[in-house]
Parts: sequence; structure tokens; C-alpha cells
Amino acid sequence: MDMVMPQGVLVLNRFWQAVHICSVRRAFSLLYLGHAQVVDGDGQDFRTFDFDRWQEASQGYEGEDAYHTIRFRIRVPRVIVLMLFDRIPKKEVKLTRQNVFERDTFTCQYCGEKKERKDLNLDHVIPRDQGGTTTWENVVCSCIPCNTRKGNRRPHEASMKLVKKPKRPKLRTFLNVQISRNGPENWRHFLDLAYWNVELSD
Repeated sequence: MDMVMPQGVLVLNRFWQAVHICSVRRAFSLLYLGHAQVVDGDGQDFRTFDFDRWQEASQGYEGEDAYHTIRFRIRVPRVIVLMLFDRIPKKEVKLTRQNVFERDTFTCQYCGEKKERKDLNLDHVIPRDQGGTTTWENVVCSCIPCNTRKGNRRPHEASMKLVKKPKRPKLRTFLNVQISRNGPENWRHFLDLAYWNVELSD
């Protein structure tokens, strides 16, 4: 299969609660194995499709977001629902490099400049050897020049200031950043729920 336009796919548990964003390849694998169905609709009315029915529904589709095989063309699903998985989404998100970049919108928290991912790294506001911890409140996105300038010091010791105080992101804000960067509008129906308005923990 050659993919024309790669996109992430929103994954729902069997209660239709968003639990993950997976690759298109993974979504098709789950769909083909019968572990998931495609969810398609306009925000008011939704229908589900297994692999064969989704393949049939894709016939005649002329959009660019499709896979091509020798025998058929199939639309890339935007949302899938797992048939067996019923775990409730965690109220937390892992503290990872990517998640800190997302929280800080790929902006250096010292100079305020937005950078490419390759030009960014992470900085412990209070250095670890001074008792600083690896937590949402002490790790920020930093450009390489600012990180080098700060070195193994606290910001005030390097005559630097933070653009804003780092804090644990609220889940709604965090997901909205990811959606606006990675996802289509129709994901919002499954994410813009009171359930998601909870604060994350480390």
C-alpha cells in the first residue's frame, strides 16, 4: 500500500471515549483484524464500518486521503472505535520531550522564539544537581543557544527570565493543541466533552 496523505487517526474505546491517536498503518491493521471499526459521520449522525464495508463505501471516492492497492482504493479513516477495549482514558499524560514541546507550543521559554523541533531541547529550570526534579513544573522547552547560555544555573543566576511559569497542562488545553496541529475538525466531537476537563498528573 502506498499512502497518499498520512494522517493520525483518533482511537475511541468501546464506550466512544477518546483514548489515543494512532498511525494510519496501525488503524488499518486494527480494522483489518476486526479489532476496530471506522466511525464516520457529520457530527450529528455516526455510522460504523468494518473493513469490508469501509472498502465498499470507499469505491468511487476521489479524495487524496486514501490508500491505493493493486485491487482497490480505500479511504483513510479519521476515527476508529475499538471493539473490545473498554479502559477509561487516563487522567494523566506522560512527561515526555514531545509533550513538553506541545505544552510550550515549540517556543523557547527563555527567549520566546518559536523554533523547529530539531532546534529545541529540554531544560530543568532548577538544575537537577541543585535539587531540581523532572516534573511539569520544572521542565521547559528551550532553544539550544538559551540552554547553553543558562548552563547549569538557575535562570536568575544567568540573568534570564522565563516567558511564563511552567505548570502541569490542563487536559483540554493539551488536547486542543494536539488537535489543531495534527487532527481534523471532526475529532472535536469526541474530545470537547466535560469528561476531558480534568487536570493532568505526573
